[in-house]
Amino acid sequence: MSSPNNGSHPGRGDLVALRTGHPVPDPVADPVRDRDTYGDPDPAADAPPDRSEGPGGDLVPFTGQTGPEAETVAPLDVSFEVELDSDGPGRAEPVDDGLGFVLPDTEGDAYPVVPEHLRSLWGIRDAVARHARRLTHRAAFHGLRLPRYALLALLWGSVGVLRLTGRVIAWWWLPNSDFLMSTAAARGDSREWLKILRETKWTRRVRGIGLAFALFATLIGGWVLAALAPGWVWAVLAALALPGLAHLGRPQDRPIIVPAMTVPRFRLINADVVLRAYYAAGLGHPEKPGQQVEFETTLSRSKDGEGSEVKVVLPYGLGYGDVVKAKDAVASGLDVAPSQVYLTRDKTSHRRHLLLVTDRDPLAIPAGLTPLLDCKPRSIWQPAPFGLDERGRKVTVALLWVSLLVGAQPRKGKTFAARLLALYAALDPSVRISVVDGKKSPDWNRFRLVAYHFIRGQVPDRDGDPVSQLIDALSEVKQHIIETNDFLAGLSSEECPEGKLTPELCRKYPKRLFVWLLVMEEFQTYFELPDQEANKEIANLLSFIMAVGPSSGVTILSSSQKPSGIGAGDVQRLFNRYRDNHAVRFALKCGNRVVSDAILGGDAYAEGYDASTLPVGDEYRGVGYLYGASDATPTVRTFLADHQHAEKILTAARRLRERAGTIAGYAAGEDTGIATLDVLADVLDAFGADRALHWNELADRLAAQLPDRWADAGAESISAQCRQLGVRSVDVKRSGAVLKGCRRDAVEAAQSGRDNA
Repeated sequence: MSSPNNGSHPGRGDLVALRTGHPVPDPVADPVRDRDTYGDPDPAADAPPDRSEGPGGDLVPFTGQTGPEAETVAPLDVSFEVELDSDGPGRAEPVDDGLGFVLPDTEGDAYPVVPEHLRSLWGIRDAVARHARRLTHRAAFHGLRLPRYALLALLWGSVGVLRLTGRVIAWWWLPNSDFLMSTAAARGDSREWLKILRETKWTRRVRGIGLAFALFATLIGGWVLAALAPGWVWAVLAALALPGLAHLGRPQDRPIIVPAMTVPRFRLINADVVLRAYYAAGLGHPEKPGQQVEFETTLSRSKDGEGSEVKVVLPYGLGYGDVVKAKDAVASGLDVAPSQVYLTRDKTSHRRHLLLVTDRDPLAIPAGLTPLLDCKPRSIWQPAPFGLDERGRKVTVALLWVSLLVGAQPRKGKTFAARLLALYAALDPSVRISVVDGKKSPDWNRFRLVAYHFIRGQVPDRDGDPVSQLIDALSEVKQHIIETNDFLAGLSSEECPEGKLTPELCRKYPKRLFVWLLVMEEFQTYFELPDQEANKEIANLLSFIMAVGPSSGVTILSSSQKPSGIGAGDVQRLFNRYRDNHAVRFALKCGNRVVSDAILGGDAYAEGYDASTLPVGDEYRGVGYLYGASDATPTVRTFLADHQHAEKILTAARRLRERAGTIAGYAAGEDTGIATLDVLADVLDAFGADRALHWNELADRLAAQLPDRWADAGAESISAQCRQLGVRSVDVKRSGAVLKGCRRDAVEAAQSGRDNA
C-alpha cells in the first residue's frame, strides 16, 4: 500500500526526515517493510523515497550541509514538527519550599453529655410528663380493648392449634417424598426410587415413635396437672401458650393488638431525589457540561437522627444565595414542606453548602417551657435563653449594646417573645426596667412589681396622662445617657479602657452606672397621637436613645404589629429611622412581604428570609426568624412563659431586688413627677347642677375650669376616656338639640364602682 502522502505535498515523515537527516517509517507501510526496517535494517532504506512518478510539483532541495560534515551536527529532539526544549544546565528545583500548607485539623462537634432539654429541672419534668402522657394513653387505649383482645386470642388460638397439628403431621409423614419418588420413576431410575422409599419408611417410623412418646408424655402430664396442680398453674400455662398459638393462627394482615398511636410518615431521601430537586429548581443541568450538581459527602443521617444531610457542590457560577432563593422549589422537588429543608453555608466555598432534610417538621415541635422558671438570679452580661433552632440547638440573645425589634401579626406570639427577654432582665437585680405598653393589655401588668416606669395606653386615666408620662420617662432616660457618657469620659483609660460600661464599673459605681432596659410595646401608637407636637417630641427622644443609648447601657426592646405606614413628614422620617436602626430583629409570621421587610430589613429578603412564608397554625406560634443576632439567621421556636409563669418569675425577681435594695420608681411607689389625673372627678366637677351634658359642652367646661389639664382635650378625647372608665355615651337632649353625651348618674356609678373595686 502506498503512503497517503505520495502526492504533491510532503508528509509528516518527510518533514521529520528533512530536519533530522534520518528517515521515519511510513505509518501505513506494509508489514514486510516494517519488519525489514525495524528488524534487519537495509542500507538502501536510508535513501529518500522516489516520488518522481507521483503527480504534483517537485520537492524543494534541502540546502543544508551534506556529506560527512552533517554527521557532526547533533540531532534535535522533536515532537512531530515541534522542537522540544533542550535540557538546560543545572538541577531541577521544587516549585515551592517543600513545606506546603498544613490544613487545620478541626475537631468535630461533640455530642452533649447531657441533652439540652434535660439540663434543667423543668426540662426533666417536661420529658417525664411527655412520656407519662404517652404511657397513660396507651394503657387506657389497650385496657379498654382488653376483652376484644382476649376473644380474638381464643379464636385465633384455636386456629393455631389446628395449624400446629397439621404441621406436626406433615413433619411426620414427609409429604415431599412423594414428589421425589415420582421424579425418580419418571427418569426410570428404580434404584433411586427404592432408596427413597426405604428412607421414607425409616424416617416415618422413627418420627412416629417420637411423636407417640411425646403424645403419651403430654397425656400423662395433663392428667397429673389436672389432679394435682392449682388453677393458677393452668392460667400461667394458658397465658404462655395462647399468644404463640394466636400468632400462629391469625392471618398476617390482621393483628390482634392494634397500635394506640399513629406512626409518623417519613419521606425517603436519596441522592437521586436530591439531584432531581436541584435540577427542577434550576440549579444546574444534568446533561450540559460543567452544570452538574455534585456531592462532597455521602447522604447520611444527621447527628440527632431526625433527618438526612449531605454536602452539596453547586456548578461553577452558582452560589449559596441562589440555593437560598430556590429553597421552596428545592422543597417541592424533595416532596417535603419548606420548613423541613435547611441550608448551612460552607465558610470555605461559596459553591458548597450542607443540605438537611428533616423527617418531620421541626418547627411544629414546641421548644418547651423557659428555663427561667427556676427563678435563679441572672446576669444581663450573659445572653438570654430565647428558644431552640430548627435542629434543636439552644438559641440565646445578648441584651447589651444592641436594640431589639419584635414584629408579627396579631396572635402569633410577638408579646410573649418580647416579654421572655424582659423576664430575663428582671432576674438581674441591677437592671432598671421601664415598661411602656401602647396597647394597654394585661400581658405586662405583672411588671408593676419591678418596673421603674410603668406606662400604659395613650388616653388619660386614673393613673394619669400616659403621653406626658412617656415624654418625662424618655427625657429621664436621655438625661441618664448624657450623664453616664460624661461620667465615663471622666474616668481614666486604665479604669475604662473601651469607653463603655463593664461589669466591674457597674459594681464599683452602682448608683451612677447600671443597665437600663426600655420596653416599647406597640411603639407605633405613640407616633400616631392626635397631638403632632407630642408625636415629634416622642420621636426625637426615641431616636436619640436609639442612637446613643447602647454605649451607655440602655437597651431598647420594641415590638409592633404595624411597623410601616406610620405618620407623615418629620414624624414618618423619625419613625422609619427609629425602626430601621434596631440591630437585632425577630420576625414571626407576617401578613405579607412588605411587613416582613419592615421588620427584618430589605437585606434579609435578598438572603432568602421572608417572614410571610412562615407556616400557619397554632402549633407554629412563637416561630420566627432571628436576624442580626449572629452570623447565622436561625428559625427559632421560642420558649414558653405564659401569664402564670411570668407572675412566678416576676415575684421571684421582686424578692431579688428587695434583697439587693434596687426597688425604685413605680415598683417602690415613688412619685414619678406626674400629677395623677382623676378623669371622673374632674367630669363631675364640670357637671355642676346639670344632670346631663353633651360631650362638646363637657369639653368646653373642662377646658375653662381646669385649663392646665384639659385645655387641649376635645369632645372625642373626653368621650373615649369616659367610655373606657365605664361611662356610657347616650343621646342627650339640651336646648332643643339631641346630641351624644353622658349623664351625671352614670359618671357617679362609674366612680363608685372604681372606688369599691
